Amino acid sequence: MQFHQERFQSLPYVLRYPDAYHEAHRYPLILFLHGAGTRGDDPGMVVNNPFFTITGAYEDFPFLVAAPQCRADETWFDRFETLIAFAEYLVTRPDVDPDRVYLMGASMGGYGTWQLAMSRPDLFAAIIPICGGGMYWNAARLRDVPVRAFHGGRDSTVLVAESERMAEAVRRAGGDAELTVYPENGHDAWTDTYHNPEVFAWLLRQCKRHA
Repeated sequence: MQFHQERFQSLPYVLRYPDAYHEAHRYPLILFLHGAGTRGDDPGMVVNNPFFTITGAYEDFPFLVAAPQCRADETWFDRFETLIAFAEYLVTRPDVDPDRVYLMGASMGGYGTWQLAMSRPDLFAAIIPICGGGMYWNAARLRDVPVRAFHGGRDSTVLVAESERMAEAVRRAGGDAELTVYPENGHDAWTDTYHNPEVFAWLLRQCKRHA
């Protein structure tokens, strides 16, 4: 897999290409939002995020992955308008399948995943928020976006109730949301999630719903 360091407006990001990439092919894409520990101005921190180190060991990982980086003094909410524009740009790339664009993030990125998907549900075929939470009163906006959420049962940084509240609100609105709780995990719900190939197989089965 190859990494390229690029920039969209003022937002630096890392783009990882799948093996045997060909620019004439359209690929499923994951927009990945890191957590607070990967903030900074060094793209190497993004490349060394557990998402990339773990999924990089997969024999076949067919996704393009775009992973922007927050500055050390920022959250995703500080860059939210740029983040929305970045997602809109990704969908228009000629090497991206616009019906198979997925959103995934952990901790701070889990919050960003919920909020970005609720703001622009039309862009995403499915989302995977990990140990995050969000504005559950807006969760009806995700009724057409399948959700698989993950959280540690012993998380004292972001309480599991945050994910429970969001998943329940999506289901109450008629949407498809499942929450997996790792009962013995603390805040790290991401390692087990990234190691599970079924998570990514499920993503590949999701295609954007058209009215």
